[in-house]
Parts: sequence; structure tokens; C-alpha cells
Amino acid sequence: MGNKPVWIKFDRIEQFIKDVFIGLGVPMDDAAICADVLVTSDKRGIDSHGIARLKSIYYDRIREGIQFPKAEFEVTKEGPTTAVIDGHDGMGMVISRKAMEMAVGKAKEFGMGMVTVRNSTHYGIAGYYVLMAAKAGMIGITGTNARPSVAPTFGVENMLGTNPLTFGLPTDEEFPFVLDCATSLSQRGKIEVYAREGKSLPKGWVIDEKGNSETDSRKVLDELISGKCALTPLGGIGEETAGYKGYGYGTVVEILSAALQGGSFLRMISGMKDGKRDPYHLGHFFMAIDISSFTELDDFKRTTGKILRSLRGSRRMPGEGKIYTAGEKEYLAWQVRKDKGAPINENTLKEMKTMRDELGLKGYDDLGLEK
Repeated sequence: MGNKPVWIKFDRIEQFIKDVFIGLGVPMDDAAICADVLVTSDKRGIDSHGIARLKSIYYDRIREGIQFPKAEFEVTKEGPTTAVIDGHDGMGMVISRKAMEMAVGKAKEFGMGMVTVRNSTHYGIAGYYVLMAAKAGMIGITGTNARPSVAPTFGVENMLGTNPLTFGLPTDEEFPFVLDCATSLSQRGKIEVYAREGKSLPKGWVIDEKGNSETDSRKVLDELISGKCALTPLGGIGEETAGYKGYGYGTVVEILSAALQGGSFLRMISGMKDGKRDPYHLGHFFMAIDISSFTELDDFKRTTGKILRSLRGSRRMPGEGKIYTAGEKEYLAWQVRKDKGAPINENTLKEMKTMRDELGLKGYDDLGLEK
């Protein structure tokens, strides 16, 4: 097989993920939500956050006891437009979908809704939740803190997480505007992709303890854990290329993911306590804004679409064939993949085989796992 990926249909991938979660003790309905979040990532061409992360981020953590398969969604405080949720270190994807559903419900009634979450776990692609709001005719906003991996400007210690600040807006086009990206120059999932492919990282993504660029992707993954290197914020190293902007936005996400809900932050969510593995106790926030409370939804969609088409139609740099707007590349990826499926690399196939065999799952001998 070499390094050539195996293409697997999405219904098979989704069923496999669901069966893995059920095998780990996740309730059937919750397993379906988790599978939907992960396969949505692969459908949108975001291979760093799809099935490739099933084993390392979810399977291994549940088996290690630092993430619980049953999601307890406890409302600890609630108002007409707000709520605070304690997830008790259960499945972050389940907790987060319910939290955005709650925010959307409040926005339908009162125009706006915001729900914050503490003691949660990795929630997959942030874009999944703003897509929920956009499909409901609303503006969606979400963010989450994450285990420390990003150094503040002029620092070398990994303090902040990659902390995405994500927006989703409906348009009159076939796809919504979805800006889903980390507040760091890169993020751990992308580095994992480089490591799987044996590729070196671009200079400026990661710095060592002396502030020098580190490009060995496999070494970086180990040293991010040990604290010997750190990701750089959006803008890069120092202030010359405005690294302080990514640092500032990442700090905003950290505050909104911790301070409003009385949650954990910075080094508290390292996943270690007294030298032992510990739940990450992540925090999230979800906002939904009902567009019809401000203007007619169709008018909003039309104006938004005109803005995006104007940007894409503007003059291009020499040699560049196309200007994109956020969410377009993911839509185009879906057009290519919807009938073909997702490309699964050799390392992920091995992990799928391991999970299948350890859980005793039947009916998955046709996924190229034996090649």
C-alpha cells in the first residue's frame, strides 16, 4: 500500500466511528453525535480533526480514564439568554452540541443566546457548532481553550492553547461563511499530519526554549508535551509580523472559555496533576444571534453573498488563479469527496485495525485494514 491513501465512503467511516464509541461505553445516541462531528471534519477536507484523531484524542483518553464516555450535561446557572454548563469531563462533542442547541433556542426566543461550558473535553472542529447556528438562520460564534502549546509574544513557554475563535454566517450561496481557525500560526493537528507524512515544518511555526525555529515535526510533538518547545501565535515570532494580534485573540478565547463559567485555564489544563494523567477540564463558549431580530434574513444573506462574491472577484496577484472566502474550500472539498469518501492514510488504517481488534468489532474487514 505504501503511502497511498485508501478512500473509504463516509457512511462506512461514520458507522465505524460510532461503533468504536459504543464499544467504549458511549451511549448510542451520543456515539452518533460524536461520529457526526468527526466525519463532518473529513467531509470538509479537515483531515487533521476527523477519524485521524479518533484513537489519540478520544479512544486512548477514554481507556486511560481521563475522559468519561457518558456526558453529564449539568445546567448550573441559567437566565433567559444565558446558561452555564458543567460537563463533568464527559464527551465534549455531545456537551457542545447540546450547548449550541440551547444557545440557538434562546436566540429564537430572545434574539441572542450565549452558553458557556466548564469541565469539558475536546469538542472536534469548532466549525461544526457555528454551522448549526448558520443552518438555523443565525450567526454562530464559538471558542474553546486547549492544553497549553502556544507561547505569548516574547515568551518561549507554552501557556495558551491553540484557542480557535470561530464564526459562521448564512449566505445566499450554497455554502455558509465559516471562519474556523486557531489563534496560533499552526496547530497541533496540522503538525500531526506533517509528522504522519514525515514532512518538516515551515520555519516560524514552532520555537524552542531559546526562541529559535524548530522544524522537526515528530520531535515537536514530543517537545510540546514536555514543554521544550511552543507554537507561535498568529502573526509569528515577536512583533515585527504582528504576533501580538494572535496572542491577544488567543487570550480573549482563554478568558471567555474560563472566567465566565469558573473554569480551568492555562497550565491548569495541561492534562497532568501530581505527575499523573488527569482530565483536561476544558472550557467552551457558544453564541447564537438571531438575524431576524435585526433585519430580514434574506436581505442579510443577499448582502453577505454580495460581499463575498465581490472579494472573490477582485483583482488577483500574478500567478494566482483564484481568491477564496472562508468556508469555500471546505465546500469544494465536499464536492470532490461526497461520492468518493475520505482518504485514509496508512497510519490511520493501522489505528483503525487496532481499535477494531481490541473492541472485537465485526464487519470491518473491507476497509483496507489488512493491506
